[in-house]
Amino acid sequence: MGHSRGEGTPAELMDGLLARAQNGFEIGEAVLAQARSALMHQSELRSCRQCNERCGQLGYSTYRHVFLLPDGSSLLLWELEHNTGEGGRPLYELYADEDALTLAERRVHDRLGGARWEELDGLPLWLPDQLLHTAEPVENSRAYVADNSADHARRVLRRAENPDRPGEETERLLATAFAHDIALAPKPRRRSGGPDATWCRFYEHAFLLAGGDEIVLWELEHNLTRDGRLVCEVYLDEVSAELAADRHARALGVDL
Repeated sequence: MGHSRGEGTPAELMDGLLARAQNGFEIGEAVLAQARSALMHQSELRSCRQCNERCGQLGYSTYRHVFLLPDGSSLLLWELEHNTGEGGRPLYELYADEDALTLAERRVHDRLGGARWEELDGLPLWLPDQLLHTAEPVENSRAYVADNSADHARRVLRRAENPDRPGEETERLLATAFAHDIALAPKPRRRSGGPDATWCRFYEHAFLLAGGDEIVLWELEHNLTRDGRLVCEVYLDEVSAELAADRHARALGVDL
């Protein structure tokens, strides 16, 4: 099962998701507008399960589509792909709510048969080999955009919840920013055992200052909190952001 992902503009991806989704009408207009206005997007395999039957191999995969919005926040959509259609043809479902996705996964799982849904707790999900290794660093040239860059910097710092976030001196320098670039950092993680509920993503916000200098903020977005709440943290370097993610994971007993 599978089809091309991650190509084209965010609007083209959104249109493609809707075109193949059986339940595309359930996605609200506000969500569609946000996705189509996104600056960039990334798609990744979240989980995959398969079972062998006399009629052939049946299974389902869940993909997570991340849309980076102009204000620096992100929109998540989940796509469920399964080959339970007539003749084993693939069917697609699209969800903006993760709880609704979980219900859909359970429905498809029960239809395929095999282990009871409750028995899957504690079992590792299948992940392709390429997601089990840290990606090699990729050198990308900046694509600076002059679009309320100082205000974008203020919003990034304002939503940071970590007590050691950049302070007043950084805020003062970023007030002179006239251009910026946002990049979604490719950092695949291996998540051990149990249903994959871990969300951990890095964004690189680069700013050009009036004096010609550059400041880069590393934003860590994660749900490695006691209540599973999604939070943002901001650091002045990549290493600090990585260490923070590992620290939060260890505190919860989660392997990233």
